Amino acid sequence: MPRLLAYAAAGLILAGTVAAPAAADPLSAISVPRGPDSPGYQLRIDTARLGISLSRGGEHLLRTASDAFTFDGGVATRVRSISRDGETVVARADSTANRPVTLRITPHSDRFDLNWSVDGLAAGQRATHFDLTSSGHWYGGGETSEGKAQPYPLSAGTVNEPEFSPASYMMQEPYFFTSKSVGLFVRTAQPMKVALADGRADLAVTNSAEYASTVFVESSRRAVHDDYLGEVGKPAKSDASDAEYASPLWNSWAQYYRNIDQDKVLSWARDLKAAGVAGHTVQLDDKWESNYGNLTFDPKTFPDPKKLAADIHATGQKFGLWTTFWINLDSANYAYARDHGYLVRAKGNTAQPCTVTWWNGTAGIIDLGNPQARDWYTGNLRKLMADYGVDGFKFDTRFFDDRCATTGNLTPQDYQKLGADMTDAFDQQGAGIRTHWGNQRYGFVIRAVDADTTWDGLRTSLRRASAISTDGYPFVETDMIGGSNSMPPPSREVLVRWAQAASLMPLMYASTSPVTTIDTTTGKQVVYPADTAKLYADAVRTHAKLAGYLKTQVQQAVADGTPIMRPVYFDFPADHRFDTIDDEWLLGPALLAAPMITAGNARDIALPSGLWFDPHTKRVEMGGRTLHNYPAPLDTTPMFVRIGAPGWTGLVKSLSH
Repeated sequence: MPRLLAYAAAGLILAGTVAAPAAADPLSAISVPRGPDSPGYQLRIDTARLGISLSRGGEHLLRTASDAFTFDGGVATRVRSISRDGETVVARADSTANRPVTLRITPHSDRFDLNWSVDGLAAGQRATHFDLTSSGHWYGGGETSEGKAQPYPLSAGTVNEPEFSPASYMMQEPYFFTSKSVGLFVRTAQPMKVALADGRADLAVTNSAEYASTVFVESSRRAVHDDYLGEVGKPAKSDASDAEYASPLWNSWAQYYRNIDQDKVLSWARDLKAAGVAGHTVQLDDKWESNYGNLTFDPKTFPDPKKLAADIHATGQKFGLWTTFWINLDSANYAYARDHGYLVRAKGNTAQPCTVTWWNGTAGIIDLGNPQARDWYTGNLRKLMADYGVDGFKFDTRFFDDRCATTGNLTPQDYQKLGADMTDAFDQQGAGIRTHWGNQRYGFVIRAVDADTTWDGLRTSLRRASAISTDGYPFVETDMIGGSNSMPPPSREVLVRWAQAASLMPLMYASTSPVTTIDTTTGKQVVYPADTAKLYADAVRTHAKLAGYLKTQVQQAVADGTPIMRPVYFDFPADHRFDTIDDEWLLGPALLAAPMITAGNARDIALPSGLWFDPHTKRVEMGGRTLHNYPAPLDTTPMFVRIGAPGWTGLVKSLSH
């Protein structure tokens, strides 16, 4: 029996074909009953002005705005007819552009497909608009653009992303979910425009003839997460090794920015070792190259890179390089790549390479849609490994740019997958790549985008990491501990608190030395107080104590996609205090992280229900309440172990030493 008929037999109510004008008839109503695989929901189609309203038991879950469906030059208006096409309900409506709009809704037990198109209109912009006031808090979507505040929840502030795209440098995902356990997956491989403001969400697709989406309807936000991963796929592996989870990655960017040379880097690495904060890898970031895209060391600043690699290896760490897919016009490699057809082409003139501006100049982009171009690029990387002892790479910049033309029938999303396939062959050293828009299955480490070296930067970076994790990328880390963004170095307190927060995340990504660093805005050396390195080392040791527990959480994430760093409401869905708390999270099922991420020496901590062991006081606290003014001097990182949760006994043992 078709699902729609089965629903009807179980109590589904559907309006049959309605003669125009439909506004005179009762609203079309779809009711999916509660069952073993369904939380139950009711869906109504507004016929006076085409729109939908989703509810459960009389509670509104999701509702479109009054101008629900808009397109280039038009808005859908009154419904003329409603009919049934197998399992699908089809509503035909007028529009202000005198073009019929067709809405197709296909209900399932825990979701419904919501698709619409405009008759006779070629691909263009299609936008669906939602009313936020009736749908609870909104989350998801990934990162907001660099330099913009990241609201938490998203609906608590203003989001304006006119270039929300598979080609974006930001970690973005066409997926949103709400505190009422509704998820929205916009099925597009093309750029979008996303805005949340003034009580509404505007989600527009571009270059599309149809707006295709799926709305998940569940009883918990964790179930919505599982639904989305069921569509795009969970991680098939973790790209990082056990060692990369257990200790920090050190990258030169925030320590020196572009002002690096062989002596500075080696001195920095040795200082970190002496301070007890060294990790598994030392990476050279921007400006080790003679020119951007040459993929050769600058002999003026790195006269003997093979010796540098050997010296780094002698400290017990791997050696890595930052690299990009963009080749500056003044690079020797640019002419070679251009002449061999290795660069993506310009829109409107595919005989010419596309040139784009970025933070380091003007460049062409290696065309990953050309197998010969990919082989040439990866051959250059393997030569660096063979000639100098380079162990791996931090891949940076985008795989594509929407200002350029794709090759053949490829989409911007296809370039994400091509880039992921290519980089998957290399050790990414816990730095990962910023790949998104349905690339969960690769299991890459994902780092949050650059953040300010301030308290706000710390909070923003944690919000971004949480958003990335709940989008299905569980192996997350903040921006470099202490922040970057070409600002003065972080204060002692920000640096230490950032390290403490990062110690309670899956991975630690570091740059600014807690011993001494350079204020690149002035060129002056900054020497931190002597206890800074000790406090930082304490955070590194705390993270190392979690290594066994984290290994289990990584295995769980690969098994079923469970986020490692996750909002508390994933495990405690009925405790709505955590709908808006952004400075506490769960690391796996047994550890509640509540680090200080603001100035001060005390904070309030909301404890979920149950019994919680405090590793600092060695006391057991009753949950379901708030601990007011919990003492948190600079040498204390508040955290609690959930008694009875998987892994709790090992955590109590390791954290008590």
